[in-house]
Parts: sequence; C-alpha cells; structure tokens
Amino acid sequence: MVKPIVKDMFFLGQKSVETTPEDKQIAQDLKDTLDAHIDECVGMAANMIGYKKRSIIVFIGLTGVVMHNPEYINRSGEFTAVEGCLSLTGSRKATRYKEIEIKYQDENFNEKVQKYSGAIAQIIQHEMDHLDGVII
Repeated sequence: MVKPIVKDMFFLGQKSVETTPEDKQIAQDLKDTLDAHIDECVGMAANMIGYKKRSIIVFIGLTGVVMHNPEYINRSGEFTAVEGCLSLTGSRKATRYKEIEIKYQDENFNEKVQKYSGAIAQIIQHEMDHLDGVII
C-alpha cells in the first residue's frame, strides 16, 4: 500500500526498533511507496512511511532492495555530501563514506553481508541514519 510521507520531526527523530517477521507488510509498503515516488526518490526508511521499525529500501539497478535491521561492519573513505530528503525541505550536509560493508536481513529475513560503494553506499547511509533518528 502506498503510504503518506511522514514530515513530523519529532517522529522522525526517534530511534527505530528491530523489524521482525511479524512486520513483513512493511516491505511491501516500502516497495509500493518508493514506486509511487520514483521520480523524486531512490530510497526510504520505514519511519518515513509511519513505521518506527529498522527497515529500509534502496533502488539498486532496476528494483528496490529491502534491508531489514541493517548494521555497519565497515566504512571507509569519509567525505561530505549534500543531500535532500522527501521528509525535508531543501538540502543539508552529511558525513558519508565512499565504501561500506553492512549486515542485514533480506525481505525473507535471511541474513546477508554485502559491500557497497559510490552512490548506492551513500543512499544506504542516508536511510540508515533515519533508523537512528538522525535527520540530515
């Protein structure tokens, strides 16, 4: 289901809690909502659509990839980026890393470990910040 984008800074500023298999609907809602905003958005976190859960979706290649409970394993190549967000007006500076390695659970809650770099890594970091209540 396509969900409205949350712009409430109090809600967005709270840390999200672990996503469990009982929260399976979040993945579909993230996919549907990302698809509805694909002209202006390449990723989103569950709190952006009203769920205070540790789930994100990132557009990689031709599809949205859902990541539940992502955690950093490694980060390297610090730089300053300027980013925008559907939940905010304008853009802001953020510290990012050129390369990241993360552990997460896929849409079916199978554990994965993956390395990302460049723009995809930056998008993932932005969405992971949302999970910790960090608003750029």
